[in-house]
Amino acid sequence: MQNKVIHRLKTISEYHKVMGLPKPEHPLISVIDYGSVQLQCMANKSYVFDFYSILLDRDFKGNMKYGQQSGLFEEGVMFFMLPGQVFEVDAYGKEINRSGWLLLIHPDFLWKTALAKTIKNYDYFNYSVNEALFLTDKEEKSVLAIMENMAQEYRNNIDKFSGPVIIAQLELLLTYADRFYQRQFITRKISGHSILDRLESMLDQYFKSGKLTVDGMPTVQYVAASLNLSAGYLSGLLKTLTGKSTQHYIQDKLIEHAKIQLSMTDQSVSEIAYGLGFEHPQSFSRLFKTKTSLSPLDFRASFN
Repeated sequence: MQNKVIHRLKTISEYHKVMGLPKPEHPLISVIDYGSVQLQCMANKSYVFDFYSILLDRDFKGNMKYGQQSGLFEEGVMFFMLPGQVFEVDAYGKEINRSGWLLLIHPDFLWKTALAKTIKNYDYFNYSVNEALFLTDKEEKSVLAIMENMAQEYRNNIDKFSGPVIIAQLELLLTYADRFYQRQFITRKISGHSILDRLESMLDQYFKSGKLTVDGMPTVQYVAASLNLSAGYLSGLLKTLTGKSTQHYIQDKLIEHAKIQLSMTDQSVSEIAYGLGFEHPQSFSRLFKTKTSLSPLDFRASFN
């Protein structure tokens, strides 16, 4: 099989050149209207961008991939990519006929702003491609209005207010995206509860298999990978549907198993603790009391 060539694009100007676009009007930020351009689909080629990418794609029919995940789409979606991620697109035809908008922001544009640090707190930049954001018509209008405002600002005469105004617009866009993802967790209930069912089944199987004794409590990363999800997306989904983080959800399931053993077996607390993957029984007892307000022995005594 022929290896795919990976091209690194360090600047937004390089992106414009490679894609056959006019030179960007600002070297560190660009808003591209896909409706006014046509991009050639190049086989066996991938890209790594050294800048942030926020893509709102309408009517794109094809396979999109970044990181280790890929997704097949036939409707509008929104993606958020960090610098350094591998990005690849395969279309159904030789031409990619798409409409939508692409926002590119070089990290240097955020230099000496609070957003330079806080942008990393938006978990959806670490979501996999199959966890894209599906916008409602109303939400899409809000996103497009912000992108158009940003484009208008840097296309006007640049002054000392331009940067802060664009940064404020970008923060608003990111906050809206956070809100829209929370809405998606709620409205896509079938998908969300299907994930919960798979999570329950996966944890039950893990606990019954004896892996706790060998490998200890499963990590958030292990659980997310087992469900073919990113850790951030799983955590966001669980917080919305259950009010718990993934770590707390795993711990609660562990305590459920501990309760069964405390109430239905004669094993000592130490034996139960070791069987659940704890190196020190004291750690198990602390976690159990934190979760139940009772020590393991007091819990067992309540059944006698």
